[in-house]
Amino acid sequence: MHKGERYLSKELVEIVLEQVAHKPAPEDALGRLSSRERQVLQLLAEGHAVADIAVTLSLSPKTVETYRARMMEKLGIHDFASLVRFAIQHGITPLD
Repeated sequence: MHKGERYLSKELVEIVLEQVAHKPAPEDALGRLSSRERQVLQLLAEGHAVADIAVTLSLSPKTVETYRARMMEKLGIHDFASLVRFAIQHGITPLD
């Protein structure tokens, strides 16, 4: 550091730029979800209760909750309303 600023060597800058230039394109958000997660998301977004989803998919309610938490983590979503909005925006469930 010099005068409170950071400096990188030319070699380090070249390495970082090379990595950024060859970084694979980020996958689409929907592609991050498994088919089972999409299935659970659709049912959640349609307003089905966790217990009902568990019965429909032959899962425990805890497993359904785990799927929901995992989806939210993968998508960087922090509340249920945003998860439903994501489902609608990505065509998982219609608005009506």
